[in-house]
Amino acid sequence: MLVFVTDVNALGLKTAQGLVLTETWYWDMNDANRAWTKRWQAENPGKLPSMVVAGVYAETLHYLKAVAALKSAADGKAVVNQMKALPTDDPLFGKGEIRADGRKIHPAYLFQVKKPEESKYPGDDYILRATIPAEEAFRPLKDGGCPMVTN
Repeated sequence: MLVFVTDVNALGLKTAQGLVLTETWYWDMNDANRAWTKRWQAENPGKLPSMVVAGVYAETLHYLKAVAALKSAADGKAVVNQMKALPTDDPLFGKGEIRADGRKIHPAYLFQVKKPEESKYPGDDYILRATIPAEEAFRPLKDGGCPMVTN
């Protein structure tokens, strides 16, 4: 079930067409993602960023917001607590939260890989089939068994 846009491009649409998959971010999903991808591609010509690349960017932004709020990065535990206390809000994933177990909560998406003749340009790989709301996209906190969470 774990497939990245980079995998689809490596396989090619002819091979991957019809594949149904989930991702939490797709470079061509909206104008904000396309604009960010264009800036990212200046350093990575001919490549497409995956949801992992976008996630690291969003995570770093959130970390920097927490450090700015604390005015220091000296106490890592305090930074993590601040990251959990601050709602997440970035141009790639939008609004969300970091739960007590450290999981970032935001929507996920069900995509289907296009047929080659449906694709209009390189990287135009997916058809959005469904949006999975944030509260349904990840295992419930109560079911995780995380030792950082006290019930």
